[in-house]
Amino acid sequence: MTITHTVPVSGGRLHCEIRGAGPLLILTGAPMGAAALTSLAAALAHDHTVVTHDPRGIGRSILDDPHTDSTPDLRAADLVAVLDTLGTESADVFGTSGGAVTGLAVATLYPDRVRTLVAHEPPLLELLPDAAERRAAVDAMIDTFRRDGLAAAWAAFMDFAGFEDAGDAGPDAQPAGPPPGESPEQDLADGARFFAHEIRGTTRYLPDLAALAAAPARLVVGIGAESRGLETYATSVALAEALALAPKEFPGGHAGFMEQPEKFAAVLRETLTRP
Repeated sequence: MTITHTVPVSGGRLHCEIRGAGPLLILTGAPMGAAALTSLAAALAHDHTVVTHDPRGIGRSILDDPHTDSTPDLRAADLVAVLDTLGTESADVFGTSGGAVTGLAVATLYPDRVRTLVAHEPPLLELLPDAAERRAAVDAMIDTFRRDGLAAAWAAFMDFAGFEDAGDAGPDAQPAGPPPGESPEQDLADGARFFAHEIRGTTRYLPDLAALAAAPARLVVGIGAESRGLETYATSVALAEALALAPKEFPGGHAGFMEQPEKFAAVLRETLTRP
């Protein structure tokens, strides 16, 4: 059974879904919403209370002003609002892609609210040696969106992120944008929001490495077994090295949680229960 909640957050309302019973686990993505994580949530609900949600301004999570940007810090505050609504002090957090950046912001700003954070392939371009060049490429992507539209922007994104060259690239392996949501019209709106109000803040986030190292939360950096060649593989390796951690390998590629949800859930479950 899935229970839905609407959680008040700063400047809007967050759509959340809750499944299962057991220790609380939040699955968070960005820009992907609850729909992308449904299969993984179902696989974990046998022994966890699993919370999924649509990030602010995406899908069924509505903002009072849809033109406001989505930043990791704002999304971190949203997750804390979810915990407060549920009357829970802390949770394990699995964040993937931009959601992994959200999780890092939670562990930094609200360190007592996270038990274990699994940050799966965060696109932390600022950790790379050619960060200025990557920053300019993201700005060019946004310009392409504004000038040529969403399809051209996604094409530029796929090329930049390395999906076309990655070993697991393909229509079923690497989504060209947020996975299908409530309707094609909503998918277009979510994609437009990603380029106009989210991608810059997410990719320019620079984690506070000292704060993360000092935080009580256990931190795991996850990398897809088939992600070599992706930008997020390089950024994940950079984060793991900066924190002196050995990265944890997960099945599949960047979207392994959708490609192989049962196998992915098994590795995540083991990661959460074993130090």
